[in-house]
Amino acid sequence: MAVEHAFAPFVRALGKGKRGSRSLSQKEAFDAMSMILQQQVEPEQLGAFLMLLRLKEETPAELAGFVEAVRHFHQYSPAQVGNIKVDIDWSSYAGKKRHLPWFLLSALTLAGQGVKVFMHGAKGHTAGRIYSEDVLHQLGLPVAESFSQVESQLNSDNFSFMSLRHMSPALEHLIGLRSIFGLRSPVHTLTRLLNPLAAKHTIDGVFHPAYGPLHQQTAMLLKHPRSLTIRGDGGEAEVRPDSECELQWVDEQTCHTQIWQRHLIKRDTLEQKLDPDRLRLLWQGKQHDKYGEAAVISTLASCLVLLGKAKEQLDAIELATKWWENRNKQLMR
Repeated sequence: MAVEHAFAPFVRALGKGKRGSRSLSQKEAFDAMSMILQQQVEPEQLGAFLMLLRLKEETPAELAGFVEAVRHFHQYSPAQVGNIKVDIDWSSYAGKKRHLPWFLLSALTLAGQGVKVFMHGAKGHTAGRIYSEDVLHQLGLPVAESFSQVESQLNSDNFSFMSLRHMSPALEHLIGLRSIFGLRSPVHTLTRLLNPLAAKHTIDGVFHPAYGPLHQQTAMLLKHPRSLTIRGDGGEAEVRPDSECELQWVDEQTCHTQIWQRHLIKRDTLEQKLDPDRLRLLWQGKQHDKYGEAAVISTLASCLVLLGKAKEQLDAIELATKWWENRNKQLMR
C-alpha cells in the first residue's frame, strides 16, 4: 500500500466535502506554505490546494500563517536584508485597467517630504492591465533588483520599488499560475500583506468588498502596528476621488471602518488613455488632469492620516494639497 504524502492532510482538510472540510489553523497554514516554498509538494497537490482555498475563500488565520511562512523562508530580517529604515510598506499587485496609477505620484510626493516609501508588486499576471513596475520604467525612475539597491534608493530618494520576482521568485511563480487556473489564488492576497521590511505603516488595496475586513483582520494577527486597506480603483491602494471610498484601518490592535467622501462631484465615465506620460506631464505641471490630481491628493491624504500627520479627511486633504503643490517638479524629465 502506498504511503500517504506528507502534504495530503492539508488538501484533505480543505476538500473533505461540505460536512468534513474545514479551514486550516494558522500553524497548519504555516506548515503547508513552508512545504510549498521548499518544493515538497506534487503539482497535482499544489493545484488542488490553491483552488480549494479559492473556492472556500481564505481566512485571516490561513493568510497570516502563509505570510509568516514566506517571511521565515526568505529570512526577511536585519541580519539578511540589512537594517533598512522604511516608513511605509506599499503593495501594488492589482494593476490598472481603467485609470492610470495616479497613486504613484502620491507615493513620490510623500518621498519628497522625507517619508521613506517601499513599494513592491508583480506584473503581467492579468491581461489588459498596466503595472507599477512598467510605469516607473517609462517615467525613468529606477527599480530595485536587490535589498541593497532598495536601501541605497531609500537613502538617496526616499522611494524604492522592488518586483516580486526579485523579492520572492517562489511567489512570483505561484502568482503566474493564474494563466493556468484561470483564477486568482490566495497568493495574490498574501503578497499584499508581506511587509518584508517590517514597516510601522502599511497600505494595500482591494477590489471586492469582502477582502477589506479580511486584510484588516490578517494585519491584526500579524501585529502590523498601523495599516490601511483601501477599496481602491482597480484593486490598487488608490482612493477614488469621484465616489465614496471604504477604508479599513488598524491602529495598534484596534480596528475600524471609515467611509471617505468623494473629492469630485461628478463620476468620471470617460474612456481614459492609459499613457504613462500623462503622469509625467501632471507632475511637471505641464498638463491639467482634474481626475488625476484629485486621485493623487485623495490618496496622499489617506497616507497622511495613516502616518498620524492629520486626523480627519478634510484636514488631510488640506495638508496633502500643500505637499502636492510643493513637489519637486524636476524629479521627472
